Amino acid sequence: MNILLKILLNLKIIMYNGIKGGMTVKIKSIFKRYELKYLISRDMAEELLAVVKEHASPDEYGETVINNIYYDTDTNRLIRNSIEKPTVYKEKLRLRCYGTPADDSPAFIELKKKYDSVVYKRRLKLTYREAVEALKTGDLPDSQIGREIEYFLRFYETLSPKMIITYSRQAFFEGEFRITFDTDIKYRRTDLDLRLGSYGESVTDMVVMELKSERAIPFWMLEQLRKYKIYKTAFSKYGTAYKGEMKNGKLF
Repeated sequence: MNILLKILLNLKIIMYNGIKGGMTVKIKSIFKRYELKYLISRDMAEELLAVVKEHASPDEYGETVINNIYYDTDTNRLIRNSIEKPTVYKEKLRLRCYGTPADDSPAFIELKKKYDSVVYKRRLKLTYREAVEALKTGDLPDSQIGREIEYFLRFYETLSPKMIITYSRQAFFEGEFRITFDTDIKYRRTDLDLRLGSYGESVTDMVVMELKSERAIPFWMLEQLRKYKIYKTAFSKYGTAYKGEMKNGKLF
């Protein structure tokens, strides 16, 4: 493992306090946690949601539509490395908005790395217009996260928007434990501007449930996994869409 990677993986979680509805909420700019994915039916999702709502609260975004632009090289190096190699280290770069943005809407540039089953995510908040321009020019704010993203852009050289992934999400939390349910997952490879709205071709009819925790999964959630015999899976929305395009002869 090179020195830069060691530094990235050992950075501490950075947070700042924001105000929402008269309450103080912690908004993270750096995440380090385990993320477990499960593909379940809509009926199963409804069963689990009833239990989740007894134990957990909606997070700051609650139920929303999430829109992402995934960036990759001219040879799709990032996603090919992710799906073709049984590696313990994977990485991706995306631009995320909650809902359909305007130029001045909040947007997040996210640099996501997975190493030995642990997810490390750096998140930089800008306006949508600023974020698109920053990723185009490579001129990021002078901060620790900005410098990491700049390095990433320089290292891969030919990064550009490749695919939009959009889906509806319900998100809940109990302490540091977070659970999300993603439905209506769609993608498109044209009109790569999030201001144009949430549309595209279906990625899957299943629900993607994710359990996210810095430490352990609550016992009540483990009981549900055992009760319904739900097992974790390796699933990537971007990767699944990419493989579908390749299978159908729509070469990138």
